[in-house]
Amino acid sequence: MKVSEILKLKGNILFTVTPETLLLDAIDTLAEKDIGSLVVMKSGALVGMLSFREVMKAVHASRGNITGTVGDYMDRDMLTIAPDTDVNDIRRMMLEHHARYVPVLDGMMLMGVMSFYDVAKAVFEEQNFENKMLKAYIRDWPSESEKEG
Repeated sequence: MKVSEILKLKGNILFTVTPETLLLDAIDTLAEKDIGSLVVMKSGALVGMLSFREVMKAVHASRGNITGTVGDYMDRDMLTIAPDTDVNDIRRMMLEHHARYVPVLDGMMLMGVMSFYDVAKAVFEEQNFENKMLKAYIRDWPSESEKEG
């Protein structure tokens, strides 16, 4: 299964902010939309990601007195993937890089964001489908008496 297939099932709602967005406003968006990350865009280009991890670092650094902008805290060195990336490859990359959210880029165009949840759900559904197919195949397996006759 390819990332592009998962994105089609997931839908194309994407929440973005700019580096100049106040961090508190970004936190409000994360909470109100019940999402775990925001894509940070500047002049139509991906420049970073803001996730729960970066927010917690900001809370820790400021001792709860959160000020500043998204650009002060965003992850500028995030892992990115292409739409034709295989789900097993993204799973491995996410584990190796401790990445919970990964932007999907087709060239320079942002196609969406894959979350660890999206990957886990896709793998589960694919394995569940394969399991059902194998059980149906086994159930229809001819018995020894049917083979001899």
